[in-house]
Formats: sequence, structure tokens, C-alpha cells
Amino acid sequence: QGQLVESGGGLVQAGGSLRLSCVASGRTFSTYVLGWFRQAPGKEREFVASISRSGGNTNFADSVKGRFAISRDNDKNTVYLFMNALKPEDAAVYYCAAGPFSSTSSSVYGLWGQGTQVTVSS
Repeated sequence: QGQLVESGGGLVQAGGSLRLSCVASGRTFSTYVLGWFRQAPGKEREFVASISRSGGNTNFADSVKGRFAISRDNDKNTVYLFMNALKPEDAAVYYCAAGPFSSTSSSVYGLWGQGTQVTVSS
């Protein structure tokens, strides 16, 4: 079925930027809608962003609109999350996920990465 591996997390000051990457193995990458979710300690996993198979359609949580961007490179089997103007409340483990259609619900996505930690200092 394939595997997703995230990278790019780390410690950043509030107002800073990070780029997360998620590389997929397998030959069916372009057939999946891709999403980013995050989970902070003691909180439920929440939707951050998604991108269609071609990359032409994107969707963002209200909390990150205007600050985050998502893109994908199907030739490189990679999806990116560009995070700007980071806030302490953005701190979480960020997961990429693959699914059959775009949704804000994590249950739609059947393939998940292991997550990458993002820490934002105030």
C-alpha cells in the first residue's frame, strides 16, 4: 500500500516559518488526495490542509488560512506544508495522510505517516 514519511519539523520562534515534507513510497501517489493533520498534547487530531490529486484544489482549516500553504510534486511523490507566521498554538505533531477524496475528517484517510514534531516558542 505504501508508506508516508514526514520531515521538516523542529523548534521555531513565534512568527517564524517551517516547511514540512512528506515523501511517499509506491507508484500510486498521484491517485491519492493528501492531507495534513496535527495533534497537540491532550487534544484530538485536527485537520490542517488537503490537496487534490492534481494539486489544483486545496482546502485549509480556518485557523491556518492565509498563513499555511500546501503543494505536491507527483514526480517526486512528495507533499509539502509551508507554515508561516507560526503561533504557539500551532505547536503539535504534524501528520500527513493519503485518502481517496478530500475531507476534513481523519477517518477518510487510510494511510498515515509517523508524524513530525513542530514546537513554537513564544
